[in-house]
Amino acid sequence: MIQLQQVYLQYGNRVLFDKIDLTIVPGEKIGLVGRNGAGKSTLLRLLAGESKPDEGKILLPKGITIGYLHQDLKLRLEKKVIEIAQEAFDEIKTMEKQLLYVNEQLGERTDYESDAYHDLIDQLTHLTERLSIIQPEEAVAETERILKGLGFKQTDFERTLAEFSGGWQMRVELAKLLLQKPDYLLLDEPTNHLDIESIIWLENFLKVYPGTILLISHDKQFLDSITTRTVEVEMGKVFDYKANYSKYLILREERREKLLATYENQQKVIAEREKTINRFMAKATKTKMAQSMQKQLNKMERVELDVADTHTMKIRFPPSPRSAQIVLKAKEVSKDYGVIKVLDKVDFEVERGQRVAFVGQNGQGKTTLAKLLIGEERVSSGQIEIGQSVQIGYYAQNQAENLDSDKTVLQVMEDMAPEDMRTRVRSILGAFMFSGEDVDKKVKVLSGGERARLALSMLLLKPINTLLLDEPTNHLDMLSKDVLKQALLNYDGTLLVVSHDREFLKGLTDQVVEFRDRSIKTFLGDIDYYLEKRAFDNMRSVEMNTQQQKVAEVPKIPVLNLDQVRTIQRNLQNLEKKIEKTETLVLEMESQMADPEKYNSPEYPQFLKIYNDHKSWLESAYKEWESMSVQLEV
Repeated sequence: MIQLQQVYLQYGNRVLFDKIDLTIVPGEKIGLVGRNGAGKSTLLRLLAGESKPDEGKILLPKGITIGYLHQDLKLRLEKKVIEIAQEAFDEIKTMEKQLLYVNEQLGERTDYESDAYHDLIDQLTHLTERLSIIQPEEAVAETERILKGLGFKQTDFERTLAEFSGGWQMRVELAKLLLQKPDYLLLDEPTNHLDIESIIWLENFLKVYPGTILLISHDKQFLDSITTRTVEVEMGKVFDYKANYSKYLILREERREKLLATYENQQKVIAEREKTINRFMAKATKTKMAQSMQKQLNKMERVELDVADTHTMKIRFPPSPRSAQIVLKAKEVSKDYGVIKVLDKVDFEVERGQRVAFVGQNGQGKTTLAKLLIGEERVSSGQIEIGQSVQIGYYAQNQAENLDSDKTVLQVMEDMAPEDMRTRVRSILGAFMFSGEDVDKKVKVLSGGERARLALSMLLLKPINTLLLDEPTNHLDMLSKDVLKQALLNYDGTLLVVSHDREFLKGLTDQVVEFRDRSIKTFLGDIDYYLEKRAFDNMRSVEMNTQQQKVAEVPKIPVLNLDQVRTIQRNLQNLEKKIEKTETLVLEMESQMADPEKYNSPEYPQFLKIYNDHKSWLESAYKEWESMSVQLEV
């Protein structure tokens, strides 16, 4: 169990944490939420030991392992993908050496009652448990499974990190972290730079992860699928909810309504007492009573309202000028980068008013086609046609990062604005939360979210009837994403959006274009329809491959001799006894967990860890039992 006790942290004049308390129980999956800049990432850094509080304590259990994925990675670009991923198993080698030493010591020593001997027993237990979780014998297969799950191909394993973009480099570090299987997994925006397929894979992986997870994400669906507890970081405080993100939103509103009602009732009581005190003070015979009442009033514990930061953008796209019926058209378009072919004879057409989502793995050509359509890049072959009177507003994936860092917010906007829009620049900036002195800030001091808002505000400087947005929700918090989505739902022009955010895309478009193997495929429906269709197609493909594999593998299955059969039967019987015993133990522990006193007891965290270890062992035992049973049937 990790405990934060009265943690205080201040940056300059800003109090980030005002004596907060927080307890993290082993096995929990927690979502950290709050506005950009509220302190979520700082909280993870404190837990990882990369920062220290000004006051207070952070109590960590002895011997636990913590894995931390943050945004500022220090990468070794000369290393191969497979080399970096397999660094996860350096811990295994160290633990195996430690285990060998501990076993040797236990075999030699006779001071059975000493503290030193008991420490060795504790080390033996911890090392054995850690190795059973990591499962070193499955290291190679697990490395391949996780790298492929995060989108890497077998041919990528021997490539160096320098050959990949920043997003893919982050995936390698994430793979290494998942392979390490730390007791506490701290993830800061792990879905940034992941495509939808990889996000879904990671989501399923983390759902059954045996350790504790603290997760920062602006992906609502990702949070809902994984977390069962939500900790809100707001205005220097933390608010704890035993619920996933969607339920937290409801509970937070209920809590604030109750708090407001309690506050208003208390204010009435205070006003009435102050009125009575003032009346009594005017009478000499009742002055003493008034003073006594004043003392009681001063001692009253005042209800404080949470001043939530609900300030957000106000986006409203103006009515779209009419365009031609065919807005954009690609005819047999191919695009090569040297020897790498990204698109191969692609045909694509968008009609006026259509709303299209581009999805697919990173590197499959989504951004490339977007740039070809607006003329930012040239086709290698084929033709791009833009309809008459089409006016495109384009938001590039890296647009926020490419703003001139030495200019102020106001200068950037004025440089981009047509002459007739100069007078409206300040009001547009105000709608995007840049008001007063904010417009004089230099771009270099803006946060990622502020830069994203500034880049989005430029879309309102010119009349447009076609919006092409490439990952517009990167760096935006939940509230800002909701505002942008609502504005796009109200937009009456043609919309093309590249995004990996399922919640953002849900209901936003009526077509999904999937990019795969240098070509595209169109699905008539929104993102939910596409994912259902893809899941069905994948399931059929897996079934066909499995059937083909079974046919191919039947002649290769060796015939077991009598001794082998007896050995497997004996192992199977022993395993069944262990499973039965562990199942009974788990049931007993579950009945104890129903007792509230058990939950509040000091030994509960260790109790919960043992329970989770038993459950984890049962999962692997069932698989082993199934495997041995299949061997006997053959």
